Amino acid sequence: MARVSHGDRDAFTHLYDTLAPTVFGIIIKILRDRAQSQEVAQEVMIDLWRQAARYRPERGTVMAWVATIAHRRAVDRVRSAQASSNREHATAVRDQPRPFDEVAEEVESRLESEQVRRCLESLTELQRQAVTLAYYQGLTYRAVAEKLGSPLATIKTRMRDGLIRLRDCMGVSV
Repeated sequence: MARVSHGDRDAFTHLYDTLAPTVFGIIIKILRDRAQSQEVAQEVMIDLWRQAARYRPERGTVMAWVATIAHRRAVDRVRSAQASSNREHATAVRDQPRPFDEVAEEVESRLESEQVRRCLESLTELQRQAVTLAYYQGLTYRAVAEKLGSPLATIKTRMRDGLIRLRDCMGVSV
């Protein structure tokens, strides 16, 4: 390891030949995927080349040090894959359409319709006529004015006042 830490390629070749099968064996037991195991084993061996100076003989054998690095790297890969899978699952769940409750929607729609009818009844007859022609028959201000035989400004005022009363009755905040 001392020679490898000084950049000795021959020493690294010997170290590689000695340790690579063990490193691969540790990793494949954890990952259970040959291609990923080969990739992680290669990463571990590159780390050995780069970090050889960090090895401390008083803390254990080279084999134990390398085995620890290989094990940690394999576990990191498993955790990374699991985190990725969790993210994909969360995205799929989030993107899934929410269940549609037809009964609740129908009830809500009927309640809103009833509230609109009740609020329309609270308008004056002139306001109700103008609002009904505009919103239920799709007429413009000008067409409502012509149909009711009233000036355009009068129709605009009736509709504005009627819509304000509807808004207040429906409890809509501005």
